[in-house]
Amino acid sequence: MDFKVKESFEKILEIKRVIKKTTGGNKLTMTALVLVGDKKGKFGYALGKGQSVPQAVQRAVAKAKKRMIEVKLVDETIPHDVQAKYTSSSIIIRPAKKGSGIVAGGISREIFQIAGIPNISAKMLGSSNKTSNVHCVAKAILSLK
Repeated sequence: MDFKVKESFEKILEIKRVIKKTTGGNKLTMTALVLVGDKKGKFGYALGKGQSVPQAVQRAVAKAKKRMIEVKLVDETIPHDVQAKYTSSSIIIRPAKKGSGIVAGGISREIFQIAGIPNISAKMLGSSNKTSNVHCVAKAILSLK
């Protein structure tokens, strides 16, 4: 029997402690923003919540694997310029020449690396909120034709 092994790479982008005030005291939970990709043109992201960090990460990874996004690549880059806006975050993504690498910072660089896009240029504008920025980049990639 042959088993097809799907190799996936995981990256934890952010872990937050969330404290909720209740009548019985304080309730502590953890949230984890996780990025999953195969470095061959697919990536997924999710926010997982749990009582502990490993539980939150595990839930986020399971969600991210279910919601994978495929990137349309032409000659190791994207086919055309894309702009997207999500809440207060906005991004401009442009194709780059072969050999130029990833010219982007922050969350967008992490997404392009885990998705396996070798040549791309991007600029994030507006918010520095990681969750909002991930949504913005995903929205831009989904708008590719």
